[in-house]
Amino acid sequence: MLSKTALSAAFIAFAALQWTAVPASAEDRFIVIQSTTSTANSGLLDAILPKFKDKTGIDVRVVAVGTGQAIKNATNGDGDVLLVHAKPAEEKFVADGWGVKRYDVMYNDFVIVGPENDPAGIRGMENATDALKKIAKAKAPFASRGDDSGTHKKELSLWKSADIDVTSASGSWYRETGSGMGATLNTAAGMNAYALTDRATWISFKNKGGLAILTEGDDRLFNQYGVILMNPEKHAAVKADEGGAFIDWLTGPEGQQAIANYKLDGQQLFFPNANKATN
Repeated sequence: MLSKTALSAAFIAFAALQWTAVPASAEDRFIVIQSTTSTANSGLLDAILPKFKDKTGIDVRVVAVGTGQAIKNATNGDGDVLLVHAKPAEEKFVADGWGVKRYDVMYNDFVIVGPENDPAGIRGMENATDALKKIAKAKAPFASRGDDSGTHKKELSLWKSADIDVTSASGSWYRETGSGMGATLNTAAGMNAYALTDRATWISFKNKGGLAILTEGDDRLFNQYGVILMNPEKHAAVKADEGGAFIDWLTGPEGQQAIANYKLDGQQLFFPNANKATN
């Protein structure tokens, strides 16, 4: 007959065995998304991801960084799904074999904001490059993210279209924050500077100070978001089934409706437009 001490030890050992016997699948029902800051800071992901979890039981953990950093993280195998907004860079990510396919998900637009007194005189302009030319000519302060984000990539493409070399102006009227959109808008508000921002972040941003939207409506300010499953052939840890389920949901009727339903102050921040893979 076992002593009380032996019985106690046997019970502890049995309990430990039961704990370690929990199926790995039950512990692993989550995916990691490398995402741009605008989808997180705008509140969109907080609003829609619980709907996906309720539907599938799969939790979603978000790493919200600039698009350039998100792509670097994904290339390193950190995560399962990439959700960003720099289509040429996304297409290269897939072409280089790091992603399986790219899908359009949703869009909004970029706007140029600036001080109410508008020293460069761009208020009401629809041509973004002409607006930037006026800002450069006036040497009015401009706050750039300078962080290789999707917004920064768009901004640099617009300066290039305007035939303006902002690198020569760095540190004078052109200020690179090396920060996210919220911090850059805070800098712009503090400096009475102009800035390029995605509209979703602008709507959700609370510290607008004396800033206002001054230029909008140019087709070149279109802001497309894409989603990509990371390639499990490159990184074996990628949860292809769960990540694929998320992409199917996000680009399907339920996910697209959830995106359309998300509003702040009565304003829709993102417009769903999923159709088919582009790569």
